[in-house]
Amino acid sequence: MENLTFQMPRIGDAAPEFKAVTTQGEINFPSDYKGKWKILFSHPADFTPVCTSEFMTFATMQKDFEALNCQLVGLSIDGLFSHIAWLRSIKDKIEYKGMKNVEVTFPLVEDISMNVAKLYGMLQPNESTTKAVRAVFFIDPKNMIRAMIYYPLSLGRNFDEIKRVLIGLQTADNFEIALPADWRPGDDVIVPPAGSCGVAQSRMDGEDGITCHDWYFCTKKLSKEDVESRLGK
Repeated sequence: MENLTFQMPRIGDAAPEFKAVTTQGEINFPSDYKGKWKILFSHPADFTPVCTSEFMTFATMQKDFEALNCQLVGLSIDGLFSHIAWLRSIKDKIEYKGMKNVEVTFPLVEDISMNVAKLYGMLQPNESTTKAVRAVFFIDPKNMIRAMIYYPLSLGRNFDEIKRVLIGLQTADNFEIALPADWRPGDDVIVPPAGSCGVAQSRMDGEDGITCHDWYFCTKKLSKEDVESRLGK
């Protein structure tokens, strides 16, 4: 019996390369988008309701992602003509949550061979052997995988969280800080841990601009304006 378990890439790995036919022509991923952030995401199948709601949401938010210097690329184990027919149906027929006449202009990859799905570990055999799960890969301008989120077939993605993760990754890079639970732009951020006893003591004594809850857990202010001024870098 064929082994249907495939190694998924890991955070910190170079994004696996592939060439593919898409609804926007042939692409070489991720090299065609070097210098941009990329979100590569998979969906189980065309002409399915959960996927339709997701594609309408992604397309409606596309300008938000473009403003963050991020290219969206979708994928499912379906053929090009199926993709085209489905996207036409979304534009011409579907109205959902105030969204209508939604045109999907980012590439949707044809992957009948399942080669890309296997390459990125999008097949989860205990969920389905013929459909990709709802995987989301965040890939930075240097084509390195920075974060991943996986959802089952039955659960639509949280798009506010996808956007928050992208903003958070850029902010952590731009300011060399870490971000606490539920962070949003304008919230306090976490400064790197103290590297010596002296630094730890000075922070606990009240180092300017830093609040310490204990020597290892210190935060500082970072304004929403400062965060937004460097997004998309």
